[in-house]
Amino acid sequence: MFWQQLLNGLTLGSSYALIALGYTMVYGIVQLINFAHGEIYMFGAFAGLFLVNAGLPLGGALLGAMVFCMLLGMAVERLAYRPLRGKSSRLAPLISALGMSIFLSTLMALLAGVNTRRYPQVIDLQSYQVGPVRISSMQVIMLVVSALMMIALHLMVQRTKAGKAMRACSQDLEAASLMGINVNRIISFTFAVGSALAAAGGVMVGIYYNAVWPYMGTLAGLKAFAAAVFGGIGSIPGAMLGGIILGVLEIMGVAYISSSFKDAIAFGILILVLIIRPQGILGRKLSKKV
Repeated sequence: MFWQQLLNGLTLGSSYALIALGYTMVYGIVQLINFAHGEIYMFGAFAGLFLVNAGLPLGGALLGAMVFCMLLGMAVERLAYRPLRGKSSRLAPLISALGMSIFLSTLMALLAGVNTRRYPQVIDLQSYQVGPVRISSMQVIMLVVSALMMIALHLMVQRTKAGKAMRACSQDLEAASLMGINVNRIISFTFAVGSALAAAGGVMVGIYYNAVWPYMGTLAGLKAFAAAVFGGIGSIPGAMLGGIILGVLEIMGVAYISSSFKDAIAFGILILVLIIRPQGILGRKLSKKV
């Protein structure tokens, strides 16, 4: 039973990791918690459902949803966050993020209704017995796709010109601008990449659980935020690790304690991390100069 629950936890954790990456990349550059990110994940799930119903295969629906959410993420950054960047109040961007979160979930409720919608069968669902573990074809897809996306993101950040610009902006926006980096373009690109990853997670979770609804992004987004803080907000490897650990702990809690504690586990971990190690597992403790 342990190994089966571990596999289930890794599957859930991979989706948390994809969403958490968007939180941590944005925070690493502009020190903003994008609380509308969970709704981007939700829009990705609905975009994938629309494209599947239009006749596209899973791969096409996944790519289409990612492109759509890239554009949506860039629009959110341009409309809700960029006008407030550099303002003296740190609360204004946070309030704008909360407002955008409510706006997007309400918009989808108006467009699609509040009832749960289900994906049609897009893949041949099969199960494979590997020792004591039974793994489904959808779990294989989620784990493989998530791993490939995380590796691709790591290589992009470390090896490409855009990735180097992102790292420069995370160190010092003003200095990066003085060195000729188009800061607005890099921030918009960061939102686009994070939104694409969240959309991929939304499509795969929607198919895996066979359910999408307008408010699915609220709790998933908060859990992914907890995962980002747990791993170290601003750290890309930390977001990956935090998401996977959180998913495993959540499933283990359901299996060995009670399903009633399913949602409490994520936020209990968040409280403990903030008390014991506020910078997270892989985060760095920064000291302010006086």
